Amino acid sequence: MVDGRVARTWPRIKVTREIMKIALGVSGGIAAYKAAEIVRHLQERGLQVQVIMTAAAQEFVRPLTFAALSGEKVITSMFGSSAEEPNLDSAVEHISVAQSIDCLLVAPVTADVIAKFAQGIANDFLSTLYLATSAPVIIAPAMNVNMWEHPATRANLEILRRRGVQVVEPGSGYLACGMVGAGRLAEPEQIAAATLECLGIAQDFAGETVLITAGPTHEPIDPVRYLGNRSSGKMGYALAEAALRRGAKVVLVSGPTALQPPSAAHSIFVETAHQMRSAVLDRWEQASFIIMAAAVADYHVKNFASEKIKRNGPMELQLEPNADILADLGSLRHAAGRTSPMLIGFAAETGNLLENARAKLSKKRADAMVLNDVSRPEIGFNSDRNEVTIVTSSDAILVPEASKLKVAQRILDEALRLRQTRAALSPSRSS
Repeated sequence: MVDGRVARTWPRIKVTREIMKIALGVSGGIAAYKAAEIVRHLQERGLQVQVIMTAAAQEFVRPLTFAALSGEKVITSMFGSSAEEPNLDSAVEHISVAQSIDCLLVAPVTADVIAKFAQGIANDFLSTLYLATSAPVIIAPAMNVNMWEHPATRANLEILRRRGVQVVEPGSGYLACGMVGAGRLAEPEQIAAATLECLGIAQDFAGETVLITAGPTHEPIDPVRYLGNRSSGKMGYALAEAALRRGAKVVLVSGPTALQPPSAAHSIFVETAHQMRSAVLDRWEQASFIIMAAAVADYHVKNFASEKIKRNGPMELQLEPNADILADLGSLRHAAGRTSPMLIGFAAETGNLLENARAKLSKKRADAMVLNDVSRPEIGFNSDRNEVTIVTSSDAILVPEASKLKVAQRILDEALRLRQTRAALSPSRSS
């Protein structure tokens, strides 16, 4: 609530993002329940998870569990769920899944499934998918210690390793069968980390808190009208997605958009510039990076009308400037003698691009400004693509046109590089 007004609740819709898709095979064994935790870890890093269960796995965990967690249909058989009414689409589903995934992860994988993979046996959906996909394959074994150490299992694992299959070695300890030794499924965090590494997703933001603002702000005129701008929030949401993939804890402060935020982000929804400023200033000291991607309105209406203004000829609005959130952060950090958090702003310009961005960089005491030309419709507001220049006190780095997610990754790359450079130049300065 601001000035007695309550922020509106804006409908959220899912939009298409460059989301990597993982096929998670779950085979039979008591460790099957741990696959639910693996789903959660992968989703927290912005990955889409398609679960495939063997018949034996369904004896330990119901498919509904994974459907609820993943939000996706769980594949449980080769030809659909009904023998009397075969699903023709299911007959080739293993091919469509094989072509759409970025990685096949099987966790837990039993000795039986390892043997099928090694020998090329394809008598269910999971084993057929293994033969049909060209995506990287990771397996995380779980079984009795004697089964794990049996020469047949060791030979099959060696075959798979030679083919490039990555094996997440099981741990040692007390097993469900009562024996002690190797064969316990690796920890879900370890399996998720191996998957991310296989996909080339660096976890270089692990342990970092990234505060991101996104979208426009709406400044009310009366109960039905507002001042706003054309920002869709797509760049800020892409930054949140990218930071999550790289291991960060993300706090997303969003103005009104129609976008569905990443589920693992801590999202705070606001309407006005005043609300956004309050949300940011309440949390800035806990962040290690702050990226101000929101298009915050420069002005608000001085006198809000409590009732709808009736049309009656020309109308004049008296506007007052909103606080500059990034400049406030720069001043707070400077007054505290801190070098943290890193402050990165956005300069949406239509002319004198580099000159205006450098002026903002100095005035706001930021570490970098991300300059983008919003006069170009193919990379401006509402576009799924962007081209930016990352402006620092000593450099101007062009990021060529690409998807906003790829641009977001480059912005994060430079944010880390800037911090490392500053630490090398002033190692004794307090942060």
